[in-house]
Amino acid sequence: MLVLNFESILPITKGWSGDKKYCVTKADSKKYLLRISPIEQHNYKKDEFEMMQRAAAFGIPMCRPIEFGVCDRGVYSLHTWIDGKDAEEKFPFLSRKEQYAYGLEAGQILKLLHSLPVLSTHDDWEIRFNHKIDRKIQMYIDCPIKYENGKFFIDYINANRQLLKNRPQCFQHGDYHIGNMMIDNDGKLQIIDFDRYDYGDPWEEFNRIVWSVQKSPLFASGIVNGYFDCKVPLDFWRLLALYISSNTLSSIPWAISFGQNEIETMINQAIDVLNWYDNMNNPVPTWYKSIILESDYQDQANSNLLL
Repeated sequence: MLVLNFESILPITKGWSGDKKYCVTKADSKKYLLRISPIEQHNYKKDEFEMMQRAAAFGIPMCRPIEFGVCDRGVYSLHTWIDGKDAEEKFPFLSRKEQYAYGLEAGQILKLLHSLPVLSTHDDWEIRFNHKIDRKIQMYIDCPIKYENGKFFIDYINANRQLLKNRPQCFQHGDYHIGNMMIDNDGKLQIIDFDRYDYGDPWEEFNRIVWSVQKSPLFASGIVNGYFDCKVPLDFWRLLALYISSNTLSSIPWAISFGQNEIETMINQAIDVLNWYDNMNNPVPTWYKSIILESDYQDQANSNLLL
């Protein structure tokens, strides 16, 4: 069994991944990303590594996978290192024009990712996701904490389940939002943390966009416009509202084990979602801009002058 040996090992504590992550340096002083997972996850992690190899070869800007194997600590994978900053840390210092441009780029990258050929076959999406919905609704019903207007989410889901019929499936990043993106030292957007990869409806991939909206509505609008080349079908919005409703319901039971701060985060996020969607009466959220005007960029410049 391999014993990992590096010149330096620096733990990385950011993120929600169950992997142990490290910035490691080899004898040549070159930095790499090392991820270590429990040995029980060997098959899943092997599949993840191979899918990342295919995504990197397909042109997705990301940490390129280099080596995979079993070591004394479990299953390990070694990846190229990205020198740069987390996108959510960088965004407060970017102009609104730059934020939107990065959104367009993120949407185009996601479109490319979804065009990656899928090797496996999967159960019918309508059946599969309805099972997930039923489970999440039951989780919410059993949860001791409820949203003030949580019924709006359940009502919307039950009135729109037919939208799941005949949906295609593709490879999904699984957690595509600003928190899993970096801007490297050359100013290029990079996608990180593929450990929640999955297969499913490509439009479901947008269900984490709420995190991006809360950082920058223009960035989130850019993601949608970049993906659809500014021609967004109404059915996308109707289906996305269903996916976001489903996610929001399960967020509060999930948050309980992480403490009061996470509970409050999810309650506030649910309030935001209901405001964006007019209590789920309008499938197009208020944060979305289909056309970006010069005034949208000017607003920030004016506000900066007031500070």
